[in-house]
Formats: sequence, structure tokens, C-alpha cells
Amino acid sequence: MQKFVLKVILVTLVLTALIGAGVFWWNNLRGSKPAFSPSREKITDVLNTTGMPLALPAGFSISVFAKDLGAPRVLVEDSEGNLLVSIPSQGKVVVLPDKNADGTADTNITLLSGLNQPHGLAFLPSDSSKLYVAETNGVSVYNYDAKNLKVSNGKKIITLPGGGGHSTRTLQFRSDEKLLISVGSTCNVCKETDEKRAKILISNADGSDLRVFAAGLRNSVFMAKNPKTNETWATEMGRDLIGDDIPPDEINVIQEGKFYGWPYCYGKKVHDVTFDKSAASKQTCETSIPSHVDIQAHSAPLGLAFIGNMWGKEYQGNLFVSYHGSWNRTVPTGYKVVRYKLDEQGNYIGVEDFITGWLQTDGTALGRPVDILIKNNNTMFISDDKAGVVYLVRK
Repeated sequence: MQKFVLKVILVTLVLTALIGAGVFWWNNLRGSKPAFSPSREKITDVLNTTGMPLALPAGFSISVFAKDLGAPRVLVEDSEGNLLVSIPSQGKVVVLPDKNADGTADTNITLLSGLNQPHGLAFLPSDSSKLYVAETNGVSVYNYDAKNLKVSNGKKIITLPGGGGHSTRTLQFRSDEKLLISVGSTCNVCKETDEKRAKILISNADGSDLRVFAAGLRNSVFMAKNPKTNETWATEMGRDLIGDDIPPDEINVIQEGKFYGWPYCYGKKVHDVTFDKSAASKQTCETSIPSHVDIQAHSAPLGLAFIGNMWGKEYQGNLFVSYHGSWNRTVPTGYKVVRYKLDEQGNYIGVEDFITGWLQTDGTALGRPVDILIKNNNTMFISDDKAGVVYLVRK
């Protein structure tokens, strides 16, 4: 009898766990197929001279600049016009020269290997021979030879908390050559115990005087400088597991010493009562900095880039943002590059799709756009860590 009771209890526990897992999957993961499942076709096989199956505005073209890169992420340009790309999953930084300027990388040269999830890349503005690389646990600077495409004399200048729920570390130099470093949270939503997590840090170019620049930022993976105002703008991915349409992802204008709400609130200072219902956390929300722009929840905004006048007055001063695409939404969203129209002061006017077509009707995705780099010679580069390519967009 006792064995029978134990068996019933065990079966009940297993069934309860299976039902719970099924409910969780149905509520949170049934729309994750585009993010994690392979597509029926490779973008390199189906992308044709007219851009199809990707759709762009009239007058624009898109092609594959480099392929077979694994999962490329951050893009930067060296002093000779060569493209550098970080590949965290392979522990590498590569350079993609196009010496004959035919719109296709001549080769794929590994600059650095054996790194710990390298992500952020940046050149010192006053000395383009200084290449900064952010691994998940620190920042190093290297001597970079743009003529011979080699690096040497790497030196770690900053130690960071490694890994965690968000392992990417991103870099941006301000006009005064102070270095900004984005470090995501360890979790979906929690009270961090590490003072360097869920923040943007700042240091001198030599790594000294490391301190907090802005806080309450769950995962601001990419940053860009607004050329009109010199302000740093950053994309922000909101928390998961509270619904299809909340909380919004965000674009924030990063100000020194400010708190942007996470984990207590999101968007326009909306109190996250599913995490903390207390009056104290509500008050904290009321004193936080609201988002500059709210984005459809779970779009997963990553790379962002401002454009000058290379595409004419219609696009001048606009902001382009990559939506990496959802996994925690029943109906997938994102998987595209959008264009934000801004006024002279940088205020949001409207948004429209710029490149679509990665998300397929069969529930798979041909790719997931990541970073955006705009060059002055009428070109835009976009990395794609699902398709393993870098695209070239021209007008």
C-alpha cells in the first residue's frame, strides 16, 4: 500500500511538472521558433540582385558583404576603411577588407582569437592605432596596424564582472575621449548586488577612474552618439515573462548620474508591480528618467546609428535601429531594421520599417539583424548573428 501511495505521489508530481512546463511554454515560448529554429533556406542562397526576399524602400539595394562568419555582432571601421567585426561565440575579432571596392569582402582575417566572448569594439578617436576590445570580463587595448591588418601588445585595462544573464559588454568613446562601457544585468529582473551590473560605466581612456555613469539599465547592448547633440543614445531590452505587449523595449538618452528605472519600472515610469509592489519602489519610479522612445515589447532592439546627409534631406538626422526579434512573444515581432524620424532637437516624430523580410511565414527567420554601421561613402553595413553574414546597403 505504501509503495502504491508513493507511486501515485510520484506520478502526480511528474504530471504537475509537465503541465506546468506546458503552460509556461504556451504562455512564453510558443512564438520562439524564429529565434532558435533553423530556416528552410540560407539568406546567401535566396538573396537576389533586387533584394528579395528582403524588402527595402525604392532606390535601395542590399547584398551580402561577407558570409560564413558564425555569429557576427559589433561592427567598426578602421582608418583605412576596413570593417572589423566581433564574433563572441567564437572568441574572435576579424577584419573584412575590400581592397577592390566591389562590395564584397576579399577575405576574412582573424585579428584576435581565444578571447572571452569579445563584443564591444572601439578605436581611440585621437589615435586610430589604439583598438579597444570588450570581453565579458574586461576591456583591453591593442596596438592596431591598419596597413598590415595586425594587432599587438594587448593590455587589459579594466576588469568587469563576467558572464551572468547578459554577457555582452559594449564600448563607446565620447567626444572628450572618456570611455563608456555598457554592462547588462545578471537576470531577467532582480535587485543586483554587483554595483557594476545593469549600468553604463565610464572611465578614462587608460582605464583609470572607472565609475558608474548611468544606472537602472537592464541591458543596453548598443550605444550611439547623436552627432547633433553629442548625447549618447542607447537601446534597452525590457524584461520578459509578463506578457506579449509589456514592458516596452526602449531607446534612452543617457545622462550622467541618472537612474532609468530597472528593475522597478519601465517605459514612461510605469511601476512594475509584478516585481515589487512597494510604495518605496513606486517612489523610485517617479524619480527615474523615462524612456525617450517606447518600442513594441520583445522587439529586442540592438544596433543603432544616426545618418548624416548622405541619403538626402529626407533621411538626414534620422536614426536606424536593428530589431533582433522576439522569443518571448506568442506572435513573433521584430526581425527588421526600422527608421526613426527625428526633428532638429532629436524628438521622436515617427517610425517606419526600413528593411523587412527576415521573418518568414512558416515561422522561421532567415536572419536576425544586430549592429548597424553607416559609412560616409553612401553605404550601410548590418551584421546578422543568425545568418552569419554582414550585409551591405546602398542607395
